Amino acid sequence: MFFSQHLKIAFAARKSAAGYFQLALRRFINNQTMTPVKIKVNSDKCLFDAPVQIKVEGLRPKQLVTFRATLADERQDMFVSNADFQADSQGVVDLSNSASLGGDYIGVQPMGFMWAMKSQKELGRLFKKDVTSPFRVHLSVHDKGTDQVGPALASCNHERMFLGNGMRRIPVREGRIRATLFLPPGEGPFPGVLELGGTAGGLLEYRACLLANHGFATMSLAYFSFEDLPKLLLELDLEYFEEALHYFKKLPQVKKGGVGVMGTSKGADLCLSMASFLEGISAVVCVNGCNANLQSLLHFRGSTMPGLGLSADRIIIRDSGVLNVRGCYDNPWDPENQACVIPIERASARLLFVVAKDDQVWDSEIYAREAEKQLLSHGKTRPEILALPGAGHLLEPPYFPSCPASYHKFVGTAVEWGGEPESHAAAQDRAWLRIRQFFHENLGMEAERQSKL
Repeated sequence: MFFSQHLKIAFAARKSAAGYFQLALRRFINNQTMTPVKIKVNSDKCLFDAPVQIKVEGLRPKQLVTFRATLADERQDMFVSNADFQADSQGVVDLSNSASLGGDYIGVQPMGFMWAMKSQKELGRLFKKDVTSPFRVHLSVHDKGTDQVGPALASCNHERMFLGNGMRRIPVREGRIRATLFLPPGEGPFPGVLELGGTAGGLLEYRACLLANHGFATMSLAYFSFEDLPKLLLELDLEYFEEALHYFKKLPQVKKGGVGVMGTSKGADLCLSMASFLEGISAVVCVNGCNANLQSLLHFRGSTMPGLGLSADRIIIRDSGVLNVRGCYDNPWDPENQACVIPIERASARLLFVVAKDDQVWDSEIYAREAEKQLLSHGKTRPEILALPGAGHLLEPPYFPSCPASYHKFVGTAVEWGGEPESHAAAQDRAWLRIRQFFHENLGMEAERQSKL
């Protein structure tokens, strides 16, 4: 018995040593007899919302490898994606047509290395504060053994920018206005879009900045929790947004006529209020918003619109401590809440509602359908509703990783956002394209042609 146990141990050790020897031998042969492994990216630098083509060359035919992408955000929190591939008969992995066999994404996903990134910090979320600096992504490819990933065979760095070449970023501090203006290269004038964020507050510029790269003059507008603006989202004056709108429309770089407004979450219902009460707005994009005034009182010229109420006892607390608030808001269509409903039938703008069907903050699709009923009952044009299956509340420009839950500053704890990674990524692509088309159709040359018909 004693001899048998020692024989088994010796055999296992020999087998393990042989495995390591074979792996080392393969690497030695690869280094001595084959073309060096290289990662080729068709663009070392590109805009964050632009796709790239990536190939790994110089591998052994049918070699199994792991492709890894690593990004450190502005707080040095790490985001990482891994995917396993098998090289073709020429020793090439082409992310444009090679299918991932496992890891953080499956199948042919040319940009999966970005959108499938996972935060290495619990409940982390990737977003950008300083748009003047790029995100630097480290790409590497590793030999994949049966149960382990080897050291990097090749690596390179890839930069994803927010402020494109020739773009101008101009801080705006005029009167009460706290904003940042983005202007494309050239004299213009350009179609103008005013952009509002949600209850995170502050001045987050990355959406407006990326949109400006596509030929728009954009202005990201803060409305609370920034510099000398109110710290809390308790009450707002629509006159503040009117002042910003007038300033923006008068800029020589902004095309005359109507401008567009785009808002996300709380910013979406503010855009609806602007279009309903203020003049000069031709197109509105509401991303996962509500057709009622949410959370805060809204004052305008002596009148006040109440905020839609909520019941804290309807909040669901997950075992992890993360909150799900999807069912806590009152229904805007209930008679007692009619004073909160935004009178969008007054608006002359074209409306686009972008709604995520897995939104876990509220049912943004049903709010859009209620807005549709409201407009049709007043004989108005049917709004466009872009419903996105599998997408969560945090719809960002393309290639931002999905974030199913993270810390919410306004709530003071972690909140569920929803979204299945692959579906959410596809939804961000689809939404970003349609938003740009919508604004061009209603603010750009296409709108001018239609007006002359």
